[in-house]
Amino acid sequence: MSKLVTREKKVAFMGCTKELTTTFHRMKHFTSMSRSSNPNEYSRKYVDEKGENTDVTGYSPSIAYGFDQYTEDPVHEEIIGITDGEKVGDDAIRTIINVDFTRKGKKDGNFVGIKREYAIIPDSDGDDENTYTYSGNFKSKSDMEEVEVSSKDEWQTCEIVTSVEEP
Repeated sequence: MSKLVTREKKVAFMGCTKELTTTFHRMKHFTSMSRSSNPNEYSRKYVDEKGENTDVTGYSPSIAYGFDQYTEDPVHEEIIGITDGEKVGDDAIRTIINVDFTRKGKKDGNFVGIKREYAIIPDSDGDDENTYTYSGNFKSKSDMEEVEVSSKDEWQTCEIVTSVEEP
């Protein structure tokens, strides 16, 4: 029997580095995190056909984000540091794993996620009168990698167990 997949079944974790150790923290208090595939298209019209012919030749995924700022949140600190510090280049790149709790891993309690590096592209902040907010886009900076992840703290953080092999 099929089941409806609710939003909290697909959760993002951002790699935050402190003292040379990277920990993937759950991305909490985000009011939006919508993914766009942004396919690259190759279109042409052949002389012997009536209509246009289109193929997808690649993807440039991005994630539009918005969050309410909370103190002592390592993910918020990373994004705010990039935004307020006007960081550029490699200093504005972070790794995000989107964990799909509907895809079980090989080991009980593990799940499959998509790991990718993203450039953090800030847009605006402070535009809500009730809470301080930040918004922008995470834009693809690397190829995706399927990974299996586990957690020791009820999914407040996650760690990569292994890459998922192609069948």
